[in-house]
Amino acid sequence: MDVLLLDIVTTAAILFIVASGLMIILGVMKLINFAHPAFLTIGGYAAFVITQLGWNPWLAVPFAALVGFLLGLIVERVIVRPLYARPLDAILATWGLGIVIGQVITIAFGRQVQFVQTPISGAMEFLGQTYSTYRLVLVILAIVLAVALTGLLYFTRFGLNARAVTMNEDLARGLGIDSTKVRSVTFGLGAALASMAGALITPLISVDPNLGLPWLVNSFMLVLVSGVSIPGLMVAALILGGAQVIVSTYVSAILGGLTIVVLAAVILRIRPRGLTSG
Repeated sequence: MDVLLLDIVTTAAILFIVASGLMIILGVMKLINFAHPAFLTIGGYAAFVITQLGWNPWLAVPFAALVGFLLGLIVERVIVRPLYARPLDAILATWGLGIVIGQVITIAFGRQVQFVQTPISGAMEFLGQTYSTYRLVLVILAIVLAVALTGLLYFTRFGLNARAVTMNEDLARGLGIDSTKVRSVTFGLGAALASMAGALITPLISVDPNLGLPWLVNSFMLVLVSGVSIPGLMVAALILGGAQVIVSTYVSAILGGLTIVVLAAVILRIRPRGLTSG
């Protein structure tokens, strides 16, 4: 039972890390970023590059975040910004961008599966069980990320401006807030979080041009169920991730892979605005 509990908590932490970038962009910009898997993949290959260079594996995290942020700024300026008045076209553009990024990565690195160095290897004793040290570290990182995002959105001028733009963009502009800059930084931040997540999950799996695709649907469902809030995303990750682990452990790994989608659909049927809605 202790191992099952640890599996649930660590899986929830991984899901939170992976979905946070998607949630930030949707929450502020009202845009579903279908390029999210591509930025996850970019983060994975950033970690691969760090491994190939023989540098400290932890450098993959800030390196991936920096690459994701810079690419996010470029994508927002060149592709997304001209389509703000056409949200459906903007969504389709991010989908197409994801395909293009995948092809560029394939040309640059090939289709073969690659592996990266794990920052922390081995296992440790926890709750009377021997468990992966790296997965436990990811729980700590998820908590730090949640606190950092909360602080950014609620205790900084950028967060105040972002929430103002989210609630009423015309009024925010009237108050002198540069909504274009807010959107640009938000997209860059979301892309940075996605790339950082890709670098963090890669040591648990492997790297290939389709690394991010399996995470898209689950991330999207988590964000919808969360009500697009940080506490909601944490709760959604625990509930849906826990259900996935339980079904995978006691029933079938195949059915476990469908659990998040099915359970999310049930929750949204009961609470269409998510867990944290009034």
